[in-house]
Amino acid sequence: MKHTQPTYLVSLLATLIVLTAPLHACAQEQRKTAWGEPDLAGAYTEFTIAPLERPEELGTKEYFTPAEAEIFQLQRLEEVNQDDETEPGTQADVHYDFGTYALSANEGITSPNLRTSIIIIPNNGRIPPLVPAAITRRDERAQARLGHEFDGPENRSLTERCIVWPSTLPPILPGGYNSNLQIFQSPGYVIIQGEMGDPRIIPTDGRIVTDSLPQWIGNSTGRWEGATLVIETTGFNDNTAWRNATANMHVTEWLTRLDDDTVEYRFRVEDPQTWAEPWEGVYPLTNLNALLFEYACTEGNYGMANILSGERAVEQQAEKQ
Repeated sequence: MKHTQPTYLVSLLATLIVLTAPLHACAQEQRKTAWGEPDLAGAYTEFTIAPLERPEELGTKEYFTPAEAEIFQLQRLEEVNQDDETEPGTQADVHYDFGTYALSANEGITSPNLRTSIIIIPNNGRIPPLVPAAITRRDERAQARLGHEFDGPENRSLTERCIVWPSTLPPILPGGYNSNLQIFQSPGYVIIQGEMGDPRIIPTDGRIVTDSLPQWIGNSTGRWEGATLVIETTGFNDNTAWRNATANMHVTEWLTRLDDDTVEYRFRVEDPQTWAEPWEGVYPLTNLNALLFEYACTEGNYGMANILSGERAVEQQAEKQ
């Protein structure tokens, strides 16, 4: 009897685990909004230790071991937070020098990830090469800007102009900082608000968007496939030139809640006029357990005024000489 009772208890416990596991999984699957749609709402961090592209020396190695991931994470964070002083005794850049001023690129939360890259297709984990037409387009744009980089705000990048950010555009890619977003839901709509940039207001009735004006962040429409929100985005503004893409870029996104703290974000990018083949990526969005703050980029964009006024001062000095 001394052995029977513990054996009985262990057996009972094992039975309970087996019986309750499906219930737990079912509860996760059935997390719904008040109107019956899968619930994705929340504030999340996009920051994950996996880089966008896999280091070439890793070849087709898709995952790190936990020990390898820990070493890679430390190395990557050291690179991000390193002091950027170029000469002894010189003052580092206040805005970008994370190490000196104890800033944090990931704001303290990093999504667990053993992948060696966000990109999973192609299997080398790298963005496919540009097609010849895209290379020509890129070089022509660069040539047109050469010598005119500081003529006016129109010649500066869209991020400097506070128009679009990688963490706002589809596909959503972690940026250098403020890599956070918030998802809101209402009947028939999902809103994805990146911490930097304008919100994407996405209808979820599967409508087909035609003859719409091109948008900086494209025209998005969504539909539910089981517990997954599928978003199709086309109609990009050709001036966005996201990674040299054309207005015909097509982005598909899949968002699926995995548990209370995690939403899986997967995407596919297609543009035959830009890349030799489509490419895909995936990474987790992790519960931020915090609020997003307003990123008043335009109101506080002193950098743009300083860049242009500095160039005018250089030109005036050159004229005096």
